[in-house]
Amino acid sequence: MLFVGTHEVILAGLKNKVIVSCQPVVGGPMDNTALITSLGLAAECGGAAGLRIEGAESVRSLAKVSALPIIGIIKRALSDSPVRITPLVDDVDALSDAGASIIAYDATQRDRPAPTAKIVERIRNLGMLAMADCARIDDGHQALAEGAQILGTTLSGYAYDELSENAEPDLALVSKFAALDAFVIAEGRFRTPDEAAKAIEHGADTVVVGSAITRVEYITTWFADAIADAVVTPAHVFES
Repeated sequence: MLFVGTHEVILAGLKNKVIVSCQPVVGGPMDNTALITSLGLAAECGGAAGLRIEGAESVRSLAKVSALPIIGIIKRALSDSPVRITPLVDDVDALSDAGASIIAYDATQRDRPAPTAKIVERIRNLGMLAMADCARIDDGHQALAEGAQILGTTLSGYAYDELSENAEPDLALVSKFAALDAFVIAEGRFRTPDEAAKAIEHGADTVVVGSAITRVEYITTWFADAIADAVVTPAHVFES
């Protein structure tokens, strides 16, 4: 990994900047390590201060060519747990070996293969920053008690039987986390520059933007649906 520095230096470098999540649609035409690496480098050229990358192979590829700190995750579809983001201690080891500076994990208290405390302990013992992907304020309180240094709003609306794909970003949770003694990363449904700016105004230290930058399929769908809606209900219908 080209990036070298203490935890404080890493966090200072992310402060009031954008982190780009380079996670193409799974199984889509952009879902390969070479393209993910190109997306990360393009984001760096555009001013990103950090990258969020899924999979040890992609983390390793970017760590070789980018100077940015990488938030590494591994996603799994487990048969006996709804937890998907870095659920195993072995995942932490793989991301550490690949060159991640920060490791994010599902910090919700749901049925899981390894306790969150054990995940955080392993991250910290390997010398990396632990980012708790949270859904509720209680997740944040527990994550801090267990030693996580970063709180993310990543799973708001996606855990505890909630689904908010079309909801607004959870700025209320951003504000609640900002009142705690933690570095706060706003993440989840931030799709416009204005929404990212509002996250900073609500106390976030930095913002992760993913789909709106790196998932071409999603972005195209947003425009296609808007045009289709306009055709169904043209503006002149409302003119007097």
